[in-house]
Amino acid sequence: MYSLKTEHIYLRALEPTDLDFLFKLENDTDIWEISGTTTPYSKQILKLYLENAHRDIYDVKQLRLCICATKDDRIVGLVDLYDFDPKNKRAGIGIVILENENRNLGYGAQTLELLCGYSRVTLEMHQLYCSILEDNLPSIRLFEKLGFLKVGVKKDWISANGMFKNEILYQKIF
Repeated sequence: MYSLKTEHIYLRALEPTDLDFLFKLENDTDIWEISGTTTPYSKQILKLYLENAHRDIYDVKQLRLCICATKDDRIVGLVDLYDFDPKNKRAGIGIVILENENRNLGYGAQTLELLCGYSRVTLEMHQLYCSILEDNLPSIRLFEKLGFLKVGVKKDWISANGMFKNEILYQKIF
């Protein structure tokens, strides 16, 4: 079995006690642009989501894991595998580190390395892909650093603040 731990972080399943973190993250309007969210989530809806978060990736075609700092066990972000396609052995991947003070500390890179290994070894995936807004330079650097290649640009793909933004498609084939 592939380990989901490094010296500094570990990935774990969502727990009912993660409700407050999930509520804060899902209702952070600063990340709605990348998540496609347009309305706030209630704690009740998120509680129902957490009650079903245990379901298998082969059943629901997605997996969400908490990114936790090893030194104090606090959640710093979430990582998702989405559009899981076991027949074609591919999935989308997304990472969010919630607080600015937890960014640029290596959590994203370690998370991406762990999930790439898990996807390749445990899930036997052939490839992962992601979509990144062209002005999200930290994410572009992160994914390129870990071997994701730019394979296309979706022009005027995301409407935000009265303007359209391009979204870059990245792929990593194992």
